[in-house]
Amino acid sequence: MSEDLFKRLVSHCKEYGFIYPSSEVYEGLNGVYDYGPMGVELKNNIKEYWWKAMVQMHDNIVGLDSAIFMHPKIWKASGHVDAFNDPLVDNKDSKKRFRADVLIETEIDKMLAKADKEVEKAAKRFGETFDEKMYRETNPRVMEYIQKAEATEKRLANALKLGDMADLKALIDELEITEPDTGSRNWTEVRQFNLMFSTQMSNTGDDGKLYLRPETAQGIFVNFLNVQKTTRQKIPFGIAQIGKAFRNEIVARQFIFRMREFEQMEMQYFVRPGTEMEWYAYWKEKRMAWHRAVTPAEKLRFKDHDNLAHYANAAVDVQFEFPFGFKELEGIHSRTDFDLSSHSELSGKKMQYFDPELNEHYTPYVVETSVGCDRMFLTVLSNALVDETVPDAKGEDSTRTVLRIAPALAPVKCAVLPLLRNNEELVGKAREVYDSIKLHFLCQYDEKDAVGRRYRRQDAIGTPYCVTIDHETLENGTVTIRERDSMLQERIAIEDIARIVLDRVDMAKIL
Repeated sequence: MSEDLFKRLVSHCKEYGFIYPSSEVYEGLNGVYDYGPMGVELKNNIKEYWWKAMVQMHDNIVGLDSAIFMHPKIWKASGHVDAFNDPLVDNKDSKKRFRADVLIETEIDKMLAKADKEVEKAAKRFGETFDEKMYRETNPRVMEYIQKAEATEKRLANALKLGDMADLKALIDELEITEPDTGSRNWTEVRQFNLMFSTQMSNTGDDGKLYLRPETAQGIFVNFLNVQKTTRQKIPFGIAQIGKAFRNEIVARQFIFRMREFEQMEMQYFVRPGTEMEWYAYWKEKRMAWHRAVTPAEKLRFKDHDNLAHYANAAVDVQFEFPFGFKELEGIHSRTDFDLSSHSELSGKKMQYFDPELNEHYTPYVVETSVGCDRMFLTVLSNALVDETVPDAKGEDSTRTVLRIAPALAPVKCAVLPLLRNNEELVGKAREVYDSIKLHFLCQYDEKDAVGRRYRRQDAIGTPYCVTIDHETLENGTVTIRERDSMLQERIAIEDIARIVLDRVDMAKIL
């Protein structure tokens, strides 16, 4: 999907009530967005899909909703106070601020794109006889681009691991990276920037300083003993949570992909030490299957971390091919016993589990799955927005915009449309049908404009089924039900509408 199509996606979200710029009447707030009537429904359905897959489908995973405000020592123990930083660089001419690692990653993407372009040109030149693998491994120009990209990526990972800001600046200079808008190469030195938002609470003592949580995971760790004791769970077991997190991103960008206020869907799975890699492999495959149920497999891939976080002994991203390239959608991490041990040490309270099978106490290891709800929202829309040519009522070609969202996730499940708005009998019957089925799922009633235009409006918000009330309905109690993707229509009895739609939008079909 090109940049132009991405702009169209952003425009579509606003036009049809999915996402609005926050505080727009005051010219907005950078990196902050509001979810509109359609957006909040889709987001709730995504959260329900995740919650059912995690909690409802597993006997040994339970839920939690921890507070956003937590004791400031939690963030000291977790390492966020000392180590939750991004490398910051300013351009002296444009006065704009950037993440140094993102500037370098963008340059790496350009190198790989040049290699891909060479391969595409060769494929056209050689036709069916073209061997892409051999060409990538033998063509000097392609090899040069790929080798330079790999070497730069390795150096970047090492600099980030060591916190070597000087080498990041050296990379920016050596790669001759320019400011995207002005072309300026006049950069400041690279320096660390802590991403946590701080605030005040009057009754905490000291200076009253608190932080807005930068992740939801720590609320799970400090409640480990509470949850284990009250639910009587045995290792292995998990704690799932959906909640807001806040990061003072240097550059919030790419619509809702990177925001300062966002929502996470996280699960921490507590396991015996020594078994963590087995469970890490298990959750890798389990989470990829969850994504593939609603997203084409070719748009998803695993990407191992080149630079492990201080708490991890293994980490991988599930990446999705967003309009701006393959980027992280979900992270699966083996966090060892770092979190529970750190909180035990600083709080003075042992966070251990007594294993009756081994007859011993130990600090559990943790395998984490963490997916951004907002990124999943963007994934669904990026994959669903389609423009296609279809025949209109007269049999002539016309273009329709349709959101091919999985029916179980669609904001509105069914729309009820009277064939004519100025016919009291049809309108009255349509209202009666609408009132009878809205108890079962979210519906819309629409009588404005010709029925064809109403179909197009419903296609644009992803409604999988439309029910039309016509003169035949008044005669025999049947309606026309239209399916969004195929546009096929069939006659069904009014009393069957709820059953048929419920069956077709059942979340069990994707679980």
